[in-house]
Amino acid sequence: MAPVIAYRNLGEELSVMAEMGAAALKDALADAGLEANDLDGIILACSNFQRTYPAVAIEIQNAIGMVGGFAYDMNVACSAATFGLSQAHGSIISGLAKRVAVVNVEITSAHLNWRNRDSHFIFGDVATATIVEELDTPKGYEILNAKLFTQFSTNIKNEYGFMDRSEYLAAQTEMYPDIKAPVTDKLFLQNGRKVFREVCPKVSEVITEHLQENDIPTSDVKMMWLHQANANMIDLILRTVIGKDADKSIAPSVIAEFANTSSASPMIVFHRYKDELASGDLGVICSFGAGYSIGSVLVRKV
Repeated sequence: MAPVIAYRNLGEELSVMAEMGAAALKDALADAGLEANDLDGIILACSNFQRTYPAVAIEIQNAIGMVGGFAYDMNVACSAATFGLSQAHGSIISGLAKRVAVVNVEITSAHLNWRNRDSHFIFGDVATATIVEELDTPKGYEILNAKLFTQFSTNIKNEYGFMDRSEYLAAQTEMYPDIKAPVTDKLFLQNGRKVFREVCPKVSEVITEHLQENDIPTSDVKMMWLHQANANMIDLILRTVIGKDADKSIAPSVIAEFANTSSASPMIVFHRYKDELASGDLGVICSFGAGYSIGSVLVRKV
């Protein structure tokens, strides 16, 4: 089972991913009072891509009328947004760019394993876009720095790829009698219980270490915009980092409205609640997912 989405001839029509990403980016540019050519770069950071190349980010670059600069795709599963923000921030700090857009497009309905109860019932399709820029007079939120972490695990995986047909042929030939038939459905699979037990403590540890490295007590954290995996994970991470009596409003949730939107989820909750903080207040944007991967971005309201 999958959503019915008609094929689009590349070069004649925008791909579905590019159409969604371009729409979100145009809205972000309009909100910031910018034009496409004010950008130096576009990073399309997602958990899944509908093709390998040419990069969907470059298609978005073309769709919005951005001439020059750079665009590329990056995949860090559900952590892609924070890794993308870190890359955008690094590009500016290094002098490579002055303004970079981070776009997150998630068509989760098309890559879920609908036969597996742990895999499909809490996800949504969305697109978000964030502008990271160097300004003489800052506005919005200042990115202070980021902390990234990865550790190999197969508890969340999507093995679908171009080698599938070769593996299938190998299993059919008499030359390799011991080769088992490949799994035909390699879409998103997870061991949800193991993920909960292993990821939540590590996310809490990464955020806590990130704050300690910046000499910031947890009491100074006014908001945590977390990956919207599920309410129990959000609550556990909040209580572990801030304290067992922490106010739940510190880590707001949009799951009831949007469900789990993979890489885009922390940016949705950030967008919804970014105006809740006062000037000078500190917050953490944190996402986590397959890999395992964890990204923590420390920000200050200007």
